[in-house]
Amino acid sequence: MTSRSITHSRSALVAVAAIAALALAGCSPTAVAQVQHPSSSPSSSLSVDNCGTTVDFGSTAPKHVITIKSTSTEMLLALGLGDRIVGTAFQDGPVPAKWEKAAAKLPVLAEKVPSQEAVLAASPDLIYAGWESNFSPDGAGARTDLQNLGVKTYVSPAACQEPAFQPKKLGFKDVFEEIDQVAAIFHVNPAKLIASQKKTLASITPDKRKPTALWFSSGSSVPYVGAGIGAPELIMKTAGLTNIAASVKQTWTSYNWESVIAVNPDVIVLVDASWSTVQKKIGVLEGNPATAALDAVKNHRYVIVPFAASEAGVRTVEAAADVAKQLQKLQLK
Repeated sequence: MTSRSITHSRSALVAVAAIAALALAGCSPTAVAQVQHPSSSPSSSLSVDNCGTTVDFGSTAPKHVITIKSTSTEMLLALGLGDRIVGTAFQDGPVPAKWEKAAAKLPVLAEKVPSQEAVLAASPDLIYAGWESNFSPDGAGARTDLQNLGVKTYVSPAACQEPAFQPKKLGFKDVFEEIDQVAAIFHVNPAKLIASQKKTLASITPDKRKPTALWFSSGSSVPYVGAGIGAPELIMKTAGLTNIAASVKQTWTSYNWESVIAVNPDVIVLVDASWSTVQKKIGVLEGNPATAALDAVKNHRYVIVPFAASEAGVRTVEAAADVAKQLQKLQLK
């Protein structure tokens, strides 16, 4: 991740050592580059540069956390930190079955972005957001204001809005670095989680046919699609798909149906969200004579990704593996 200054606690040093040991023990050297960190001082203080905001976590792990968006909630659940969550908001869909029991206990503060009043009523010491835009005077509160009130803030680094602070092109190295950094903030060891993810990643066999694909996230007259630098591109490339919008240097982008029709993609990835379901998207595609004539639409060559798994986080590896499995079942021209 870019522009990040990290001073790890002793527990984080143990985590890094454990990850390195696992890598030497046999993790695939071609799957992902090993996470690297700057030299750490022997102090137990931790400070991070997060989307251009310096956050000093001191020597104490957060105990009362609000998570906004599924990516942040699921990150903490995957690290076994569900008991630290005092409220969730703006969840994008149900969690995987392995986390259902823990997730069922979590208080819901708001269906969308919570107000600063609702946030402060939960007395958090940290707000962990999946989008940088979740922090605003009209939302959970501006980061500087919350910091002045004693509430620390953290944004999923892949979701930083300024190009200087976001990955130029998301890779699994970035995904694993977030896991490692969040683990350091909470003084837990991420080695088991990262090793499991690397094992799954190494097991993925990309489709050798390299079919072209449209990542259809939402929209009707103007499709909103996965572009060339974020999680959609990483998931598609890992599974062996060729993203028709890969040349657009954004995470997601507004596209146009004329370009889709000109390429006539082999496959269409449909993102399933409560506000834009798979059925709704198929209705859009089949309801327009021009898109209804696309080979992928006529032959129902669809791959489905839950919205909660479509953003960078602990489900990115799983999403790529699932897309690869779905592709194996499709007959292409």
